[in-house]
Amino acid sequence: MSAIIFPFNTQHSVLASPATPLALNDLLASYDVPGPRYTSYPTIDQCTESVGSIEFEDALRSRCLGGLRRPLSLYVHVPFCESVCYYCACNKVVTKKHDRVAHYLNCIEREAMLIARMGTGNLTPVTQFHMGGGTPTFLNDQELLGLVQGLKMVFPFAANAEMSIEVDPRTVDEVRLLSLRGIGFNRISFGVQDFDPQVQKAVHREQSFESVDTLVKAARRFGFESINVDLIYGLPKQNPGSFAKTLDQLISLSPDRVALYGYAHMPERFKPQRRIHDADLPNAAGRVALLAQAIERMQTAGYDYIGMDHFAKPQDPLAVAKRQGRLHRNFQGYTTQPDADLIGLGVSAISKVGSVMVQNTRELNEYEDSLSRGHLAMFRGHECNRDDLIRYSVIMGLLCQGSVRFADFTLWHWIEFDTYFADALKRLHDFMAQGLVELTAEGIQVTALGWFFIRPIAMVFDRYFHQRTTGQSKVL
Repeated sequence: MSAIIFPFNTQHSVLASPATPLALNDLLASYDVPGPRYTSYPTIDQCTESVGSIEFEDALRSRCLGGLRRPLSLYVHVPFCESVCYYCACNKVVTKKHDRVAHYLNCIEREAMLIARMGTGNLTPVTQFHMGGGTPTFLNDQELLGLVQGLKMVFPFAANAEMSIEVDPRTVDEVRLLSLRGIGFNRISFGVQDFDPQVQKAVHREQSFESVDTLVKAARRFGFESINVDLIYGLPKQNPGSFAKTLDQLISLSPDRVALYGYAHMPERFKPQRRIHDADLPNAAGRVALLAQAIERMQTAGYDYIGMDHFAKPQDPLAVAKRQGRLHRNFQGYTTQPDADLIGLGVSAISKVGSVMVQNTRELNEYEDSLSRGHLAMFRGHECNRDDLIRYSVIMGLLCQGSVRFADFTLWHWIEFDTYFADALKRLHDFMAQGLVELTAEGIQVTALGWFFIRPIAMVFDRYFHQRTTGQSKVL
């Protein structure tokens, strides 16, 4: 997925200057190179089979030592989809057979109980619960209700927990939305991607604007606290004219948040993408134009650019947290939640507790077989060392606050920043010369223009990226 960040104060938008767009487009094109999305650091591709359930259990048992009571986030991955979307790079199982669900849910229940036993006495209430996929709404209402109720019996949930679910608009109606609200979901995300019929046909995901409009209005009536809509730029058949109409339709929906991702075309890794014809994809300049078009249109409509791939209305808690310096980032993207330990359930799900990150097997049969035998299905992991933790602080400081204070690293990590990161600071020189970063004796500050390039700026401090740069999604 792609990402781009806009300045804190949109009144000083770099797009406001008529002389800027050409220079901006040139810069965007020059930094259109592979790079991580940094929902974690280190990124998941640094995991190896040498770290797994043993290290994870140790992390669970020690998570509250010293009186530290970190919040808990819970994620459930539902891999099932009734049809394949050609652009998709998620872990999924395409099937119309719903009889597979019961066994899968039993495995999730077993996994939850195994993990809860490992962390006996150390599991603080869940403050953030998210269901993703695949298509979570592949499950019927009774299955979803049973899953949520079962998890609440295993894990304590905070009374005000954020409970969100990803929804394919083609799989729900108003009655189902009301049921989701009754189950306890208070945040909802609609996967739209594009409203243009030709684009939808090219990616095998056809849905009318009218149907989405009906659902968004219903979600608002039913009291969902946050409504998000996902869009993707860089899809086949997209052009400035069609995308302008999609943006206008999106804005008419007035969602609280918008996630704008860049399509990462990697057919060698993701088989469904082989059905997309390269000739139908916009070129690099076309991608940049679509991105700049979306940013300008969303800001004109009054949305704040939060960071990486998120817009939000100014009064939305995400935008408020950005202005107040309370923004955080985890495997679900930007969040108002403070740094939390994450427990992931289901095939390919990722967990991160303390300094230990683990991932479940990506193969459904392997996942179900492991849980059926009473074993966790974790197949790889990573235990952060001191250098990882220091670099995490730098990268997240840049991504969330746009700044790094050297004194903080002397105080908390006992390092002299300019000595420890001498090589990285040299790599910042090009960004400084282009007016993207300001470097002073006190620290690093990303400029208004620099917010567009926050990912390549953060990559400067990524030790693993500079060791291996293949297999990453596009930066822009």
